[in-house]
Amino acid sequence: MASQQKIIVITAGGAYAWVIVNALASRFENLEVVLEQPESKSLFLKRRARKIGWLQTAGQFGTMVISRFGKRFAGKRTREIIALSGARADLSPEVTVTHVSSANGSDCLELITARKPDVVFLAGCRMLSKATLAAIPCPVINYHSGINPKYRGLAGGWWARATGDHENYGTTVHLVDAGVDTGGTLHQAILTPHPDETLLTDSLAMAAGSREMVVRAVEDTLNGNLQPVTSDLPSVQRFHPPIWTYLATGLTKRIW
Repeated sequence: MASQQKIIVITAGGAYAWVIVNALASRFENLEVVLEQPESKSLFLKRRARKIGWLQTAGQFGTMVISRFGKRFAGKRTREIIALSGARADLSPEVTVTHVSSANGSDCLELITARKPDVVFLAGCRMLSKATLAAIPCPVINYHSGINPKYRGLAGGWWARATGDHENYGTTVHLVDAGVDTGGTLHQAILTPHPDETLLTDSLAMAAGSREMVVRAVEDTLNGNLQPVTSDLPSVQRFHPPIWTYLATGLTKRIW
């Protein structure tokens, strides 16, 4: 265990988030999870449609539905990832959990004010609003399942595999600003995608392979050693692939 400095992790939960949280909890004693309620799908889709239009949003929703009902088919690979990495995909019962309405809710800000954390770490939660960010007095950093800035947003692992860009298959911890994964990059983990990886398993596999990088990023933040780096990669915000792209890529390239 290391450091009595206070760490708050804000998350909506899920297997890959718990892999990251468990790794941090095994190294830092004074860690608390703030578990937000998931955002409703209707609000999520309406916001997405305002950004990219209803046709693309409907196509992406189709892929999300396939992903939800296809999880049973990813079970074998999921078990392999957990067994080979030694990661734990459910939250350790020793970790303190406090429930809030939303990462942007007043109850969340009140908790942060009361706890006085030294760092707020985001792992699979909704974007923080400008007002929320401005109200948090300590550094706020985010774990992202993709290599920034080329794979900002969602499904970064799938897009890297689908385009044959294996040298940019990995994860990022970055400072949080008002943009979508646009804050300065602190650390990255470049990983080798397994041939059996899919859209359903990318995030878990990448989390399992990124645990030491995440710990280093938090250690640096607690030590005041924030040294964001620049990249010459293009900056692209990614979304779930629309269902026609997902199916075509799977059928022609065998990349699912």
